[in-house]
Amino acid sequence: MDANERQQILALLVQGRAALLKSLEGIDAEAAARLPGDGKWSILGCVEHLAFSEDYLFSQIMAATPPQKSLTNELREARMLERGTDRSRHLESPDGGQPKGRFPTLGAAVGHFLSSRARTMEFVEGCQEDLRSKATWHPILGEANNYEMLLSIGVHCLRHVKQIEEIKGSLA
Repeated sequence: MDANERQQILALLVQGRAALLKSLEGIDAEAAARLPGDGKWSILGCVEHLAFSEDYLFSQIMAATPPQKSLTNELREARMLERGTDRSRHLESPDGGQPKGRFPTLGAAVGHFLSSRARTMEFVEGCQEDLRSKATWHPILGEANNYEMLLSIGVHCLRHVKQIEEIKGSLA
């Protein structure tokens, strides 16, 4: 990964972390746990999903292997950045990413997310390898390279910050 790519990923990770924390300002325990409707996630559920999704995606990066064919696709990377936060298109989370009440409080969920995000950022800061030279599995993209996985981690958080803002609006 070159210095420009490293900075792009780090900026995306920092932006997502900051946006999430800002979106949670002033949210009390009752509001965090309230479901905005049938089949909808609570704010706490969104943060739980982010924490466990980041853990899962990062574990996929760590388990990646050289691909059978080149997975470098700059067009797909650009589309991920353009469309990754688009909430007009519904995407169903795999079962393992569904909120299941794994955290008793919003603070616990946020703490887990922040720890996971710090680990991801530390990996990016120290990464010297070509991330496009290793392949893994992404639940939405299918086969993906590690650079795409990191882009996905970055935009995923921003997508759910938008969802949290939608939830806050529906609870008002």
